[in-house]
Amino acid sequence: MTCATTASPQKGEKKDVIIIGSDHAAFELKEKLKTFLKERGLEVEDAGTYDETSMNYADIGKKVAGAISDNTYARGILLCGTGLGMSMVANRFSNVRAALCSDIFSVRMSRCHNDSNILVMGGRLVGDVLACELVREWLETPFEGGRHLDRIMSF
Repeated sequence: MTCATTASPQKGEKKDVIIIGSDHAAFELKEKLKTFLKERGLEVEDAGTYDETSMNYADIGKKVAGAISDNTYARGILLCGTGLGMSMVANRFSNVRAALCSDIFSVRMSRCHNDSNILVMGGRLVGDVLACELVREWLETPFEGGRHLDRIMSF
């Protein structure tokens, strides 16, 4: 399945910069994804955490979702043990459409139909090879627009 159009960044968004954050449970995966993103020519803003010391996932979720909400960044990635906590935190922010995904089809639909601007994954559930494939698909899949634009603008 392909999508026809791509959403353009809003004023002030850093299109080629991905903000990424994780808690301690997904720190190792975050570090691997940072390398993957940089190899693709993207700049990465690391919102933390910076080691495997136990910490509150919500602090990082708020930092990343806040930066998407205020249009500082166009897209972000959040990681925690299951992804559940980060997705709940992120979706409390206006203009945020955080999608918790662990398969290619869900990632594709999150972009095509929902214009997701934060990809959330569980570091204890998704291996690094699959996570890189999910991120690749998420970056390359454009928003379809059309009838889907009306739907996401209604909330």
